[in-house]
Parts: sequence; structure tokens; C-alpha cells
Amino acid sequence: MLFAQSLLLTIYYALLGVVAAVMLYRGFLIVRYFMHPKDDPAPDRRFPEEPVVTVQLPIFNEKFVVERLLDAVCAFDWPRDKLEIQLLDDSTDDTVEVASAKVAALREQGYDVRHIHRTDRSGYKAGALREAMSVARGDLLAVFDADFVPKPDFLRQTVDFFTDAEVGFVQTRWSYLNRGYGVLTQGMGMLMDGHFTLEQVTRSRGGYIFNFNGTGGIWRRQAIEAAGGWDDDTICEDTDLSYRTGMAGYRGIYLRNVESPSELPVQITALKSQQHRWAKGLTECFIKLMPRLWASDLPLRKKLEGTAHLGANLAFPASLFMTIIGLPVMLVRLGMGSAGTLALAVDSMVFLLVFVTQIGFYVVATRELHDDWVRRMRYLPFFPVLGVGLAINNARGVLE
Repeated sequence: MLFAQSLLLTIYYALLGVVAAVMLYRGFLIVRYFMHPKDDPAPDRRFPEEPVVTVQLPIFNEKFVVERLLDAVCAFDWPRDKLEIQLLDDSTDDTVEVASAKVAALREQGYDVRHIHRTDRSGYKAGALREAMSVARGDLLAVFDADFVPKPDFLRQTVDFFTDAEVGFVQTRWSYLNRGYGVLTQGMGMLMDGHFTLEQVTRSRGGYIFNFNGTGGIWRRQAIEAAGGWDDDTICEDTDLSYRTGMAGYRGIYLRNVESPSELPVQITALKSQQHRWAKGLTECFIKLMPRLWASDLPLRKKLEGTAHLGANLAFPASLFMTIIGLPVMLVRLGMGSAGTLALAVDSMVFLLVFVTQIGFYVVATRELHDDWVRRMRYLPFFPVLGVGLAINNARGVLE
């Protein structure tokens, strides 16, 4: 009986330690944010003439937005003879016909647009990008998902960073066209602001590996090839490639002040699917990349940062299992006397840590990005509600 109680408490406090470690890391991100410059870096120099850029647009059954996407990238302020557009269409519905007609019309206007339709969706997005890269004209490959509407000056603000041979990719900050749609989109916008302000800024400014976000950025072809190309063995193929290029000697540039407008999920089912995919994919990268990361020649601080970054979603199953065993743990501690009181104090400290770091994280991110940040604080209750609601969903993704 004593052994069972000891085992139960050991498991509980091990899980509590995981949660505390993730929250301490989040608090460290807040502190570190104020230790680095907030302004975007500037390119070392400019290209003497514009290089060829290939814009890759992976889509799947996106008939309502594909024309808008094509119009946006064709409006780029870039010489037409230096701009190639690849529409990577894995659709299985009438998006194929809509896209084909739009591409034909754009080609008649003189744009170099190719409609690459696959009937075999092997590798999904990573497979489509891998196949398209082999026939791309440009050594710089911009990627935009279907729900993005990049601005005309996107290439002007990003391409010159590749004059530095060590730059493997450039990532811009997502902004949201439909942020004001409702409470869900307002709360999700605040959630994403935390990632794109505190996480991406502190990792990039501090010289750590940070992840390409899958869209709203540009890759150097040679960096992709040096890392072994696009892999489809994780859902987060972008994070996987980011770390492999980092270990191959390339670095990323993050531009907080260059926006890539997009759209947020407006239904809770779409949000759950998105969050499940990210939790699962990041954990797949954790399992895949940890041995390589720790065997690499990277400094210890970068290995620790990568471990904390890729392992952050472990807090979801840890929290869930703590909830499941919470009642028996409470019953065991009732008979522990002063030791039980100490254990309760530890619980309270971790709860306070969670509360302070979560609130502080999003308050700082919102204040840094929005002049009306005080008004936006009314959406803070979104996070505990969302966190509880998605705990099982995301924990299932991590376990998968």
C-alpha cells in the first residue's frame, strides 16, 4: 500500500515538474524579449539586380480563395521575367477547374504561372513542395498557403536578406483579415500574437533556431538541399526543415514588422483540427530531432532552447494525467500531516506560476503589437476556457 502511494505521488510530481518547466520557459521568453532589440534587422546589402523568385502556392480544395491568392502574388512589385508562380494543386473537387481557368487567364496576361495538379497526394504538402522544387526556376522559393493575401511589396522587404549566404529562410509575421469576426477569432489572434511576438522574436534575435511557419516566408533552395530536402515523416514539415537547416549551418531571419495577411479559423471544429495537428506535428519533430540536435556541434544553449521549444506540448498530456490522478493524490496527502501541507504549497506555487506566465505572456505580446492593447484585454478569459477545452484534443495529438 505504501509503495502504491509513493508511486502515485512520484508520477504526480514528475508531471507537475513537466508543467512547471514549460511555464518557467515561457516566463524566460518574456524576460528574454526585453533583452534583445525589438526592431527588425536590415539586410547587409542589396542585390544589384532582382534575382529570380519562384512563388509556391500549395492548395487542397480551396475553390473560394484560390483566385484571390493568385491575384495577390501576381500583384507583387517584381519584374515579370524574374517571377515564377507554381500553383501546387492537390485538390479533389472542382477547385481544379477554377484554378485551371484562372491560371490560363493570367498566362494570357503575360504572367509565368504553372498549374501543377497531382492526383497522387503522396507526402501531402511536403511532397508537393519537394516535387515542385525540382522544376522551379528560382533559387529563392516563397511559400503561401491558400488563406493568405500577401502585400505587393512582400518581395521587396524580404529578398535582400539572402545577400547573406548564411541565411536559409526569411519568415514574416502573420496578421489576420478576419480578426474582428467574433470572440473566437479575437482570442486566436491574441494567441498567435504571443507566438509571433515573443517566441519568434526572442529566438531569432538571440541567434537560436526558430521555426519557419509553413507560409508567409521565403526559402533558399541550397539550404533546403543541404538539409536533405522536404521530409513528409512529420506533420510539421516546416519545423522539421527549419531545425535541419539550422544544424546544416544556415540561419533564419524573422521580420516582425513585415505582415503577411491571412485568415483565422472561424469554427471551433477547424480550430481543434489545427491545434491537434500542431501539437502532434511538433511532438513528432521532438522525437525525430532530439537525437540529431544533441549529437550536433551546436552550442549547449541552442540545444536546450530547441528541447524546450519542441517539447513544449508535453505539458498537455502531463496536465491531463495530473487531473485524472488528482483526486487520489489529494486523498493520499490528507494523511501526510505537515508533509501534505508542504505538498499543497508546492501545488499552489505551480498554479501561481502558470497563471502569471500565461497572463503575462499575452499581455506583453498584445501591448507590443497594438495601440489599443488595454481594450483587447477583455479577451484574456479566452485562454483558460480554450486551454481546458483543448486539453484532451491536444494531449491526444501529442500521444499520437
